[in-house]
Amino acid sequence: MRHGKSGYPDGVRDHERPLAERGRREAALAGRWIADAGLTVDHVLCSTSTRTRQTLERTGIAAPVTYVDDIYGGHPDHILEAIRVHAPSQAQTLLVVGHEPGMPATALALDPEGQIDRFPTSAYAVVETETPWDQLGLAPDPTARLTRMVIPREP
Repeated sequence: MRHGKSGYPDGVRDHERPLAERGRREAALAGRWIADAGLTVDHVLCSTSTRTRQTLERTGIAAPVTYVDDIYGGHPDHILEAIRVHAPSQAQTLLVVGHEPGMPATALALDPEGQIDRFPTSAYAVVETETPWDQLGLAPDPTARLTRMVIPREP
């Protein structure tokens, strides 16, 4: 999941930028859509930035959370390493809350055949795999499939 739309207050470093009002609304909507899709999140890996933390809070997802600095940089190798190191082996559904371009690039690294035309704020991709978390991304994964790409917006 990409963080919600952020604000740009003067004098605030990128890492500390908060969500804008639209970002708060859309993050809550994303949480409802995740629940309505029947996705029960067992664990969350979240970037340490303010806007990703606020996005997660607004989703209403109450799973255990691990905050990981390496997700902030957004390179797929770093995100996959964070998953391998921090995702509990018993977690069935893992939510990773991060940034663009890292989140869509990671989904496509897992499923190069997947289609992502755009990945705006509050969007999330669902990638299904049978590979254990601690082995994810170490080799080509024939089981990884990008099954959904969702952009939560009010009708």
